[in-house]
Amino acid sequence: MSSIPSGRRRRLRRSGEVRPSADWAGLPIDALLSVLHKLEPIELMVGSAGRVCRSWRRAVRDEPELWRRIDMRVRKDHRYRTDEGTAREAVRRASGRCEAFWGEDATDHFLLFLAELAPTLKSLRLISSNHISNEALMESINKFPMLEELELSLCKNVFGKVYEVIGIACPHLKSFRLSYPCFYSIEDAEYNKDEEAMGIATMSALRSLQLFGRELTNKGLTAILDNCTHLEHLDIRHCFNIYFDTTLRAKCARIKTMRPPHGSTDDHELQIGNPVRTRSRKTRRDYAFYGNSIFRGFQVP
Repeated sequence: MSSIPSGRRRRLRRSGEVRPSADWAGLPIDALLSVLHKLEPIELMVGSAGRVCRSWRRAVRDEPELWRRIDMRVRKDHRYRTDEGTAREAVRRASGRCEAFWGEDATDHFLLFLAELAPTLKSLRLISSNHISNEALMESINKFPMLEELELSLCKNVFGKVYEVIGIACPHLKSFRLSYPCFYSIEDAEYNKDEEAMGIATMSALRSLQLFGRELTNKGLTAILDNCTHLEHLDIRHCFNIYFDTTLRAKCARIKTMRPPHGSTDDHELQIGNPVRTRSRKTRRDYAFYGNSIFRGFQVP
């Protein structure tokens, strides 16, 4: 409480020396939304913004504009934790206008839910979501025809033919990220290392592509370069089956930003394991590294 007597405060206000405190509850809706937009969705959902006053609580609950972009990734410095129920409520509050969803530890059920409630989605980033299957992804991806950005990192049960389905279902896809925690290559002549790359090659509108720790070879990368003619940014760090011969160097000459297999990983968000080459048919999806995946900037639940 102020130590200045109330009568003196009134005189000082009239003279302009003391300004009245801001009336946050009386902010026009445009100004209020501008303030709330500075908070992250996690803070809006489980933080104190909705408890400031009735008008703030109503805005957080009823204004779809605040939920057009939903980032539910849990950063290491965050005080808040989220679960699937929190993410579902955030999507509901968008009232069909959600254009971006970024999250971790998503499930098949949530992905199918998102597909029904976010028909105009343009950006989808799913990280460390081992409970998402090929079947659910292929079913839901057909309901995101406007998708322009997609990330599927550390999603060990998404693989193979699903990338071709994505390429066909999302003709406007401009950015695609696919990362594994380490390079894992099965050294078997009968094993097709380029199946995923051939699927990615159907994403003909790509401008930016990140493949980290993948097992594709020159054949797969050549297919991508030949079919993705708009590609400008290519990150193939830790893709150690790629060898730059004269032909491949010529095809990559048009790429504006190139991150080669042995390029620096200092800015990579995920923890990186040692490369593995094996003759075992045990797939990388069974590799033990998945048990303790850790973001450099985020702790994965």
